[in-house]
Amino acid sequence: MSRADFYHLQSQTLENVLPKLLEKAYETKKSIVVRVGNDERVEFLNALLWTYSDQSFLPHGSKKDGNAELQPIWLTSGTDNPNLASFLFLVDGASASPEEVAAYERVFNIFDGNSQEALAQARHFWKTLKSVGTDCFYWQQDARGSWKQAG
Repeated sequence: MSRADFYHLQSQTLENVLPKLLEKAYETKKSIVVRVGNDERVEFLNALLWTYSDQSFLPHGSKKDGNAELQPIWLTSGTDNPNLASFLFLVDGASASPEEVAAYERVFNIFDGNSQEALAQARHFWKTLKSVGTDCFYWQQDARGSWKQAG
C-alpha cells in the first residue's frame, strides 16, 4: 500500500522547502524521482540543488546529465522512473495517476497553497487517492517552518 503526503506551502516557496524534504528522503537510502511540471523547471531545480547550501550535497541529475540509473535523485517532467525510485515527489503542478502512485512506496505532493488552481488540484488528487484506498496525510508548516501533520 502506498502512502501519499500532501505538503501545503503557505509561507515558504518550493525552492526553500524542496531541498530540505529531499535531504530527509535521501537519508532513507531510497531512490527518488522528482516529477516537475515542465522541462524548464527541471533544469531550474537541477541548478538549485547544486547551490542551495554550502553545508549539504544532494546527488542528483536530469536527462541533461544522463546516467539516470545511477542517480539517487532523478529530476524529470515525464513519467519515467529510470533509477527505480521508491519515492516520488510531485511539484509545480505535476500529477500522477492512482496506478502510478501505487508503484511507489511513498509519494510527496508539494503544492502552492496561495494558488487556487494548485489547491483545487491537490484536493482532487487527495479525493482520487482516498477513493482507491491510498493512505493520505496532510502537512502544514507552523510559524517556525516546522511541518506538522494536520487533520
